[in-house]
Amino acid sequence: MEKINVSEINGYLVKIFNDVLTLEEAELQNAAFKDLSVKEMHTIDAIGLHETKTSTEVARGLMITVGTLTVAINNLVKKGYVERIRSEKDRRIVRLSLTKTGKLVYRVHNYFHEKMVKEVIKDMNEDETAVLLKALTKLHSFLENLKED
Repeated sequence: MEKINVSEINGYLVKIFNDVLTLEEAELQNAAFKDLSVKEMHTIDAIGLHETKTSTEVARGLMITVGTLTVAINNLVKKGYVERIRSEKDRRIVRLSLTKTGKLVYRVHNYFHEKMVKEVIKDMNEDETAVLLKALTKLHSFLENLKED
């Protein structure tokens, strides 16, 4: 078995991360959503398509403070991608939801990721896909543990 080259693996992970961000930015600029940044797109993604979420839930998912999220949400509300919905039961509780335009941009972004994943696994057999999934699960777990520390 070949010796594992940690530096080479790290190089690919860093390059892939940067390439995804660059391509997401280009995808937004080529679509009808030129007014969105990648960070705003990730905020839309964190809010999600079907459920409403509190600012605390969204901020936790993005690993940012609620204050930082509030600034982003204010901009997304002004741009027409997000709406705030006050709870009928407790008017102090505000939930975040995507507008029709927000849902459209969510779907465009999701399609980009779907194409990317399908391309990665298209020539893989079940065992290879399982190994990739195991590696990604371990990477995700490592990052989640860092978030908690």
